[in-house]
Amino acid sequence: MRIRIVDAFTDRPFAGNPAGVLLLDSFPEDTWLQDVAREVNHAETAFAHRLPEGGEADWALRWFTPATEVALCGHATLATAHVLRTTGAHEGPVRFATHSGVLTATPREDGSVTLDFPTAPLTRADIPEGIAEALGAKPRTAFDTGPNVGDLLVELADEKTVVALAPDHKALRRHSARGIIATARAEDPTRGYDFVSRGFFPNVGIDEDPVTGSAHTALAPYWSERLGRSDLTGLQASPRSGRVRTELRGDRTLLTGRAVTVIEGELLV
Repeated sequence: MRIRIVDAFTDRPFAGNPAGVLLLDSFPEDTWLQDVAREVNHAETAFAHRLPEGGEADWALRWFTPATEVALCGHATLATAHVLRTTGAHEGPVRFATHSGVLTATPREDGSVTLDFPTAPLTRADIPEGIAEALGAKPRTAFDTGPNVGDLLVELADEKTVVALAPDHKALRRHSARGIIATARAEDPTRGYDFVSRGFFPNVGIDEDPVTGSAHTALAPYWSERLGRSDLTGLQASPRSGRVRTELRGDRTLLTGRAVTVIEGELLV
């Protein structure tokens, strides 16, 4: 059984967000899927199998962190679409049946892939007690991102503050959200991005996620409202770094990025 490691939301190896991808004949027991994800030990491992022709989706897709299954993952979906295209397993747009409904991935002529995801509904929230101490910076605002994403989105003072964050991950685990998305407006949009973010998810076994596609379904409406444009580019300023192009279309958000396969191997169990 072939397993591939794909760096997503980047066009070069050893950047972006790595994901494991396995194409299966069917889904085995959840315990096996979780064991494989724990062994791969990346932020997400994606498992997919082909569905019968004529249905609403082409492939079934699930995502597991080293600790648990998640309802929505952008970078591992991009990685799976990349594997399907580069191996010839599927040509053209692919529809994935997931826990978050049918998600479409469309390859572009320039080699990028566009994901069609549900837009996260943002609800203003109180800034949780202790979150400033856990992050190491005081949020200006806080928003819940709805059940599919399940994160707390906080805006910080500026880009430099986001980049310099060194949070207390143990303290972040005390908060009930899946994770914390910290964001700020770009200091210099001429650098090719409109906002920056970082994502911390210790409650699902990921202290910091290098590039979080699902988070951009919340970042897109947040910054589109503030910047007055529906098409934006976000820089996730983790140590690996990656860029996500976003296009807000009402209750859907398009996420566009590139991916590169860095490892192919044989799973022996």
